[in-house]
Amino acid sequence: MKRIARRTNKRQFNRLMSSIVASMVALSAMSQVNDGTPKLVLGIVVDQLRSDYIELLQSHFTQRGFNRLMRDGAYFENVDFRCSNLDIASGTAFIMSGAYPSVNGVPQAMVFDVAKRIATPVLTDAKYIGNFTTETYSPLALKVSTIADEVRINNDGLGFVYAIAPDAQQAILLAGHAANSCFWIDDVNGKWSTTTFYKEVPSPVQSRNYNYPLANRLNTMAWEPALALDAYSEIPQAHKFYRFRYNFPDNSKDRYRSFKQSALVNEEVTSVAIDYINTLKLGRRGQLDMLNIGYTAAPYDYSKTSDNRFELHDTYIRLDAQLERLFDAVDKAVGMQNVVVFVTSTGYYNDSRPVDSKYNVPSGEFRPDRAISLLNMYLMAIYGNGQWVDGYYNRQFFLNRNLIKDKKLDLAELRAKSSEFLRQMSGVTAAYTFEEILNNPVNEDLIALNRVMVPSLQGDVTIEVSAGWTIVEMQNAQSKVTQVRMNAVTVPAFILAPQVKAQRITNAIDAAFLAPTVSRLLRIRSPNAARYMPLSLQ
Repeated sequence: MKRIARRTNKRQFNRLMSSIVASMVALSAMSQVNDGTPKLVLGIVVDQLRSDYIELLQSHFTQRGFNRLMRDGAYFENVDFRCSNLDIASGTAFIMSGAYPSVNGVPQAMVFDVAKRIATPVLTDAKYIGNFTTETYSPLALKVSTIADEVRINNDGLGFVYAIAPDAQQAILLAGHAANSCFWIDDVNGKWSTTTFYKEVPSPVQSRNYNYPLANRLNTMAWEPALALDAYSEIPQAHKFYRFRYNFPDNSKDRYRSFKQSALVNEEVTSVAIDYINTLKLGRRGQLDMLNIGYTAAPYDYSKTSDNRFELHDTYIRLDAQLERLFDAVDKAVGMQNVVVFVTSTGYYNDSRPVDSKYNVPSGEFRPDRAISLLNMYLMAIYGNGQWVDGYYNRQFFLNRNLIKDKKLDLAELRAKSSEFLRQMSGVTAAYTFEEILNNPVNEDLIALNRVMVPSLQGDVTIEVSAGWTIVEMQNAQSKVTQVRMNAVTVPAFILAPQVKAQRITNAIDAAFLAPTVSRLLRIRSPNAARYMPLSLQ
């Protein structure tokens, strides 16, 4: 009987201890949820996202994508980037660093290499080889820290930081310097690729590259309208007769580039992101983890018509579905009450579709190669024979500084002479010297140029071409035709977090506020070049 009693008491004791341990675990879990400390930050940067399209297509959206962001979070209708000539790289670097391009070191995705006389990616770095790609990149051109860096530094490297995007340079800028890894889709082989600057190759991308490669799937994929034609009520009737369809066949040399610009790429990105969340247990390890994602809402360069609004509407509708899918997966795996989400645009919109001449909109053609020849002849007439102009890229003329130095001439004087000459050319509305942009930003245009000026990468004279004109230039042995258009659009940002009350902010907000605001919500330091105080959203 005593032996039975001892066994009974032992079982009761074990049950009691199990109950106590379970209660302690439950209380610990509750405290983790309720103490307001986030477990995961989800950063989403959408290339060329526009506020007006979100408003226009809101009735087509689900309740758990864009509508969830607008309903439950802080919705900034008009984020002002206050910079000239932003693109996917400079816009992303600005968002992640909270500093203007002139400070963070990334003025454009492509910069002019004077020695080679060609445009090269701003993050090109031959010291690091590619993994699943021949491209060589690193984030070292980015001169300041980012939100991603500060998340990693915050807990001595214990937090995981990952980034994925279709575009290589955007993926790297989303990752920053300290991330575990970043991956993008290679233009040549379609594999998820990275640079050896980052040391980790997560199992989800390895598995996808070997067992489920895009090359084996792309032939079966086609982009066509997700809805019935009559559902696109915002499209002019004249454009509804054309039901677009885009394939990505093996024999197309641009199959991966065209896929990366299509709305379908956002689904591929979401699938990889969900694999990361589930496989790597992000947000469930007791540390603050970060996953940064690049999506696209850009006009489709491979459109079969000059008016690509139909494709653009479909892109937003499909993107909303991917946001819903992503948020649902995060909610299931981590719980949205433990997550800080920020979604923003890259801050610009590039619609360079030419207008048909039948509409009689004033236009003209500016050819940089001819401008170089004329400018060179003008300078030879003043300073003697020589190749005085090294090249042109992205509205910037680069003088031959070695020749100017050898001739012991004043570089500022040649810049001023060149600027005066270029101002007189047809189609040129303004020309600014290096010194005017750097030292004398006396008007809004010069201030906007000053904010994106990195002196070591800046041309000697920067021009403005008349709106409506086309610029016909050679880039890396290929002709590029661009129609000049201001494209003044409002761009949005959203912050969704438990401690952020639902609100709609209609006043213009400087984009430099976003990084410190997100940092405060994460309880970490702001990036080291972010100068603005965080916004109060509670």
